[in-house]
Amino acid sequence: MTIDCKNEQYEMGGKQFPCSTSITMEFIGGKYKTVILFHLRNAALRYNELRKFMPVVTERTLSLQLKQLEQDGLLKRTVYTTKPPLKVEYELTDFGKTLLPMLMVIAEWGRDVAAQKASVVKV
Repeated sequence: MTIDCKNEQYEMGGKQFPCSTSITMEFIGGKYKTVILFHLRNAALRYNELRKFMPVVTERTLSLQLKQLEQDGLLKRTVYTTKPPLKVEYELTDFGKTLLPMLMVIAEWGRDVAAQKASVVKV
């Protein structure tokens, strides 16, 4: 398999991409998308559960990122119309699960960098 961004050009969804790497970043680019996907790797979570994992993200940003991930087919949003309250869960689609090996490598790399260059501020 050759990964070479010198001579590739792609079109997808009306957008042009200079190489396959830019297609990947179209799906997972953004400050919180990979974090959301990582937290959903083992089970479906409700919105407030995701908020607890990411206390620094604003509600607006989290909502926008979830909507984008759903539109891109990486997440499935399920609404349960229980009385009261309304219950909404997010989970990875089969397409979203294809990102898991890459997300695990990204997480491992981040842990290595953190061990070398960062300090823990909250446990």
